[in-house]
Amino acid sequence: MADPGQMTSRVVLLVGFGGLLVLLGFAGLDGIQALEQIRTSNDSMREEFVARTRLLERIRSNVYISGTYVRDYLLESETGKAEGHRYSLLETRNDTDAAVAEYRKLMHAPEAAALGGLTRELDAYWRVLEPVFQWTPEQRRTGGYDFLRDEVFPRRMAMLGIADQIGGMNEAQMREGKARVDATFTQFRRRMGWTIVLTIGLGLVLAAFSVHTILGLERGMTESRTALQQLSARLVQAQEEERRAISRELHDEVGQALTGVRLELANLSQLIHSGSPLSAAKADEIKHEVEASIGVVRNMSLLLRPSMLDDLGLVPALEWQAREVSKRSGVWVQVDAAGVSEELPEEHKTCVYRIVQEALHNCVQHAAARNVKITVVQENAGLRLAIEDDGKGFQPARQKGMGLLGIQERVTHLGGVFAVESEPSHGTVLRVVIPLV
Repeated sequence: MADPGQMTSRVVLLVGFGGLLVLLGFAGLDGIQALEQIRTSNDSMREEFVARTRLLERIRSNVYISGTYVRDYLLESETGKAEGHRYSLLETRNDTDAAVAEYRKLMHAPEAAALGGLTRELDAYWRVLEPVFQWTPEQRRTGGYDFLRDEVFPRRMAMLGIADQIGGMNEAQMREGKARVDATFTQFRRRMGWTIVLTIGLGLVLAAFSVHTILGLERGMTESRTALQQLSARLVQAQEEERRAISRELHDEVGQALTGVRLELANLSQLIHSGSPLSAAKADEIKHEVEASIGVVRNMSLLLRPSMLDDLGLVPALEWQAREVSKRSGVWVQVDAAGVSEELPEEHKTCVYRIVQEALHNCVQHAAARNVKITVVQENAGLRLAIEDDGKGFQPARQKGMGLLGIQERVTHLGGVFAVESEPSHGTVLRVVIPLV
């Protein structure tokens, strides 16, 4: 189970890298949208400029060529050809009016006045030409040149000047549209700059946090490795001490008892050979000594691993252990393990038994407790074990002996959780949760 520090690091890294990806995605979408907007604006502006320029060129060309048709009409002596020039002039007028109407749909507000002036000049121009179409060939021959010089050419030049003015406005609108596109691009570039700065900043923060976390993990691994080495050394030391205690127990108790039995058997043999009536009493003494030795061996085997843990199950073994501790030390030990199944895995039963055994040893040897309560609860998810005493307590953060380290190793091996709650003069509560797969 991950500790809160690891969970916090994971959340920070997940949120940080997720935010970085979101920021990059937003920057990409914003860039695509901005580029599409710039492209659309540029295409629209260019198409509009080209269309209006073509219309102006069409109007200018029609105005210019209309003067040619008027001149040809006035100077033509043959009536048929003159009528042909007049029809061409009427078609030019219709095309010019259509071009003006189309341009009016595309014009901007600043061009309204100039286009209105051009329209008025065109209307006046066509009105001036209408009487000419009623002239006789003689009138056209005598007054045609003066009419061209005084009416047609000046008006045509004025209209061409107005058309040039509108063209200048059109170019100004083109430049204004280009300025808008440039402003949009500048704004987009500014946004991209801020996005890059934010991305780099967030990346640096994440990099610093990642380096800090990795260094912390390396320090934690170093400390864990050191603690593991110390634990291994202390386990070896504890194993040697346990072997020494067993060896001493065998030598002092069993060995001496068997030596005494051997001597008593020699005495019994002499009494039997001599026919002494004391042989029966001597046999009873030997029997009592053998039974005492058997009891010592049984107690040692039960301390190493009680056979009842295999034969009867976990709860009877815990109750036996509680009775034995109460007999030896006078500490009142209460076991509450109702509802615990005897079909538990062997590893779980052994783990709980050893934890209780070590905890009771600490309560008797170090805590100076008078009462101990052992509670075992089986749930769907696992086993909950609590061992509570009324001893003198300690500071778990500073004082963690070999027994507690061994308990922690057993619980961790089974994927469980181990916690110690204690304060000086307020007793100790040891809590263990072991999952059941």
